[in-house]
Parts: sequence; structure tokens; C-alpha cells
Amino acid sequence: MKTTLPWLSRAPKTVLAIACLAASLGAAAAEWPDRPITIVVGYAPGGANDVIARFLAEKLQPVLKQTIIVENRAGVASIVGAQAVARAKPDGYTLLMGASGPMVFNHALYSRLPYKPSDFAPISLTGTFPLVLIANKDDPARNVKELVDASIRNPERSNYGASAASFQLITELFNEATGAKFSHIGYKGSMESVSAVMSKTVSMTIIDPGPAATAISSGRARPLAVTSAERMKQYPDIPTMKELGIDSTVTLWSGLFAPANTPPEIVKRLHAEVERIVTTPDARARLESLGVTAAASSSPAQFAELIDGEIARWKQVAKRSGVKAD
Repeated sequence: MKTTLPWLSRAPKTVLAIACLAASLGAAAAEWPDRPITIVVGYAPGGANDVIARFLAEKLQPVLKQTIIVENRAGVASIVGAQAVARAKPDGYTLLMGASGPMVFNHALYSRLPYKPSDFAPISLTGTFPLVLIANKDDPARNVKELVDASIRNPERSNYGASAASFQLITELFNEATGAKFSHIGYKGSMESVSAVMSKTVSMTIIDPGPAATAISSGRARPLAVTSAERMKQYPDIPTMKELGIDSTVTLWSGLFAPANTPPEIVKRLHAEVERIVTTPDARARLESLGVTAAASSSPAQFAELIDGEIARWKQVAKRSGVKAD
């Protein structure tokens, strides 16, 4: 005798479809992963985000028992890569190695984007890093106060290099916090901004530690401050902006994301594995070589809360400074 549940027989087709989808996703999550996984990087190969993604892929493969492919989809402000993952099927097979730029600053700098924060499921922070303010080695300013005072006295000869709108926005926050009068000069990449400092084309730049490292170690650039809340291990003698009384503390980050609606079981599994990997001595050493600090424990919910707070903060800075990327 055939038995039919009364409520099911009367259920609208949409309810039945949702029930079938939920059952399908549950089965998929239970079997995951049964084929290769792709981690999309929105930058060209060789940068910190790319190196972190390849390190994670290397460490995740034996644990998940699947090939993990790192795919570089470089594009303006990493929009291409983020958009690709936002539109991907939420099945755990397409992930994003996201960074502060596309996941936070783009929302403050662009009037319209082909993705929104709710298009992603944050999985885990992987690393954080501050920025370093550097000036030319021969600049008469020996500290941040002298550099700022010089810009106020001679605004027509004071400028800064920024390779992206996010770095421009961060430096405008520095201008706002100190009363400095540095004008923006744009460059295509971080190394170009550093080279401009070394050649005295610009007065200073606020940049990530990786590109600045060679210039600092060779003595061709002088680090004057870092934007982290605490001094960097690599530069213990360099004061923080906070120590100098400057309200310009900034910490950038990278992290792993999945498309929204990825089964929570998959997100939970990935979070646990990534958190385990980034806290190993091997990972800490690898990240430190890039000027990155392995991220402390942070749940997907805490990661999402961090992103929401930072978007709100930088939207206000962009509004006050008038900086836009479009």
C-alpha cells in the first residue's frame, strides 16, 4: 500500500523544490570533496595573496585527498576574481583567496560593483599585515613629525605614491589625522611606489611590508612608522602610528571565502583545516617571510563581523576624503 504524507501531497511546488534542493545539498556536503577544488586569486602570481593560496593548497591537498588548483584571475582591483567566485555554484569546489582590497575597500571606493558582501561565506582569516611609511634615505625629515611639518610648510613639493585606491584612501586618512598636505601620485604597482620614494620622485609612501623590505634592508629607504597597533617583529625599532599619537591604525588581511549558501558543513570543515594549518610553525615562518602574521583564531561569524565593521569605517573615510575609484 502506497503511503503519502498529507502535508507533502498538498505542498506547493516551490516548497517541494526547496526540500529537494536541501536534500541534494546535504548529500553533496556529506560526499565533499570528491573532485578537484579551485582557489581563485584575484591577483597576478607571485604576490602575498597568491603565495598564501598556494601554501594552503599544498597543505590542504593531503588532508582533503583532492587536487587543489590555484587559479589567478587578475583584474582591476581584484574585481574579476571576486565576481567569478560570487557567481560560482555554492558547492565547496570554488573558493576565493580574498583580501582587504576586494572585500572591504572596493565597497568604499566604487559606486557599483558586480558583487556584494552577502555574496560570500567567510571561512577563515589566514594572515594579517600592517603597512609601513617609508621616506627617502636622504630626506632631512628623521621622523614622522618632521615629515608632516615639512609637508605643511611646502605643500607644493609634498606628495605620496599609491599603487591602488585603497592605499590612497589609507594615506588620506594619515593626512586627515596629522594635518599633512601630501598630494596623491598614482602608480601601477607597489614596487613602483617604492621606487618613486628611492628616486625622490615622491616624498613618501605607505605600503605593505613585502615590497618595502628590499628598499629598507638596502638602506635606500627609511621606515618611519608602521600602521599596526603593536610594533612589527621585523622592525622592532620603528614606532607605530598609535605610539606617535596618530589615529591611523590600519591592519590589512587575507582570508578564504566560499560563495554564499555553501553548505555549512563544508564551511565548518574548511575553517577547521585552515585554522589548523596557519597555526603551524611552518606556516608562521612562511607568512613571516612575507611580512604577514598568521591570523589568530577567528570563527566565520567573527570574520564576517570584522568585514562589516571595516566596510563601514572605510566608507566614512572615503566620504570625508572624496576619494573614489570610479
